[in-house]
Amino acid sequence: MPTNRIGFSSDFVLSNSRVGIATTNPSVTLQVAGVAKGDYHITGVSTFASYGGFVSQRQNISLASTVGFTTTGIGTVGITSFISVNEVETGFVSLVGEFNTLAEDLIIDEGRIFDVSTIRNIGITTLGTQSVYVPNGSTVCVGKLESVNIGAHFSVPNGGIAARTQNPVEGMVRFNNDLNTLEFYNGVEWRQFTVTGASGRGVFMGGQTPSLLSSMEYVNIHSGGNGINFGTLAQGGTQYTAGCSSSTRGILGGGYNPAATPGAVSDTIEYITIASEGNSIDFGNLSDARGELDACSSSTRGVFCGGEDIPFANMNVIDYIEIATLGNALDFGDMNTATRDTACLSSPTRGIIAGGVAADRTNRIESFTIAAKGNSVYFGDLTSVKNIGNGGCSNSVRGLFAGGQVPYTTNVIDSITIASNGNAQDFGDLSQGRNNVASVSTQVRGMWGGGYGAPAFRNNIDYVTIASTGNAQDFGDLTTPRNQHSACSDSHGGLGGF
Repeated sequence: MPTNRIGFSSDFVLSNSRVGIATTNPSVTLQVAGVAKGDYHITGVSTFASYGGFVSQRQNISLASTVGFTTTGIGTVGITSFISVNEVETGFVSLVGEFNTLAEDLIIDEGRIFDVSTIRNIGITTLGTQSVYVPNGSTVCVGKLESVNIGAHFSVPNGGIAARTQNPVEGMVRFNNDLNTLEFYNGVEWRQFTVTGASGRGVFMGGQTPSLLSSMEYVNIHSGGNGINFGTLAQGGTQYTAGCSSSTRGILGGGYNPAATPGAVSDTIEYITIASEGNSIDFGNLSDARGELDACSSSTRGVFCGGEDIPFANMNVIDYIEIATLGNALDFGDMNTATRDTACLSSPTRGIIAGGVAADRTNRIESFTIAAKGNSVYFGDLTSVKNIGNGGCSNSVRGLFAGGQVPYTTNVIDSITIASNGNAQDFGDLSQGRNNVASVSTQVRGMWGGGYGAPAFRNNIDYVTIASTGNAQDFGDLTTPRNQHSACSDSHGGLGGF
């Protein structure tokens, strides 16, 4: 029984001096002479705390009605006809003809449904199992929502990440303006609904073999097989680049391109449309030219982290782009320590940077919120120090880091839970130790391709099932061995995937 009783501005006439609805004295009842009439001019789904979405209807009540655990149906008088609705439950008493005045409070038990229908079907009230077709109407309840039938438009609450309620309830749904996605709270964290045409395609870009590569190739992550030619990088052969993506557009930024600028690093950003093969197109420029950087992304924003400029100085810069619009990168913040050769991955809300070379090799993990600019903060530590290209990939919950050099090439795969800070745990092993691997993923699979495993550059592709620990399995081969390359996919963990 709600503690706050709400009046509906009815134009009824009291037959006695009693009060009840919308008063502070709920111990007495309200008795009405004649017919109680009231216009609902309310918007939204209703609880006794707020209203929203009701279709404006006039309700005419001429019989007493108590909706609760002792009710099987209700009789009401419409404009010209009598309507009787019987419930499928048994052991209840029919109210039809039992009362001639509204002499009792209207009691709505949690989970019971009102059908506010067209003007000719007025005041139909039913228990949860009764289903009445309601054209142009709304089906709502008081207390908890059972179902909604709205013919035009329904909007959930919306706001950015900072506007999320401090005490969310499991099952709460809202639209996130920062991420441009519908999200829900699963009892532990906010998760995103993402509906896209993503096919599970991963693209490997550029690198060295040992000459510089301008080619790109792709695989279908859901199914095993060898790489297939995708296209060519606009700036030519490039190594030590960083890749990230939305569900439609792949991004490659930075790197070393001595053919274009001998001995210098690049600030060029290029993009591809992942679903269609073809050459990359100029996107814009990084805020600082650098190589040996890495990147991660949400569905809307790509973030580039760390790297090395000329004359070979580590950088702590973090900059970002809006993937859907062409343009130059903007300043995002700074890493805690200037670092190159890091590995990056993301959930829809959080970016992760791990390993690399600072003053020396490091096992440090840092994190940042993708939608909110700022410096990265300490997250935890990898199981060992890793540098020279350990590859990071993820679904929206778990992040994986594989390969690298500690100081020799390693086959170790580490895992973290992205939403909660802490040290990495052992996940399993790659098929062979190698560094400078590039990685792609879907919500189900993580994959690493290429790299250097002494004494040669490698073309093999390994994969794991992200949700279950274990060693990597053979997927297929790249068309050519690749080292110091980058990759992107249309289904990675930063895109959500529910």
